[in-house]
Amino acid sequence: MDLICSAKGCSAPARWALLWNNPKLHTPDRRKTWLACEHHKASLSEFLAARAFLRDVEQVGASPDQGSPA
Repeated sequence: MDLICSAKGCSAPARWALLWNNPKLHTPDRRKTWLACEHHKASLSEFLAARAFLRDVEQVGASPDQGSPA
């Protein structure tokens, strides 16, 4: 199954996993995943970072629990 970018309306293949959590809702060790293509990596990262949600950015496939967005 091909992984697709999480940006609204985008159907490009995902190359990046943006790992995030909302500290008001999630435990510190919980990570949710947005997938990003090269074009949307910066804008999605900035959106999460502005809210202090972004925890890490990895290439798709770098983490064993990547595969389906949470």
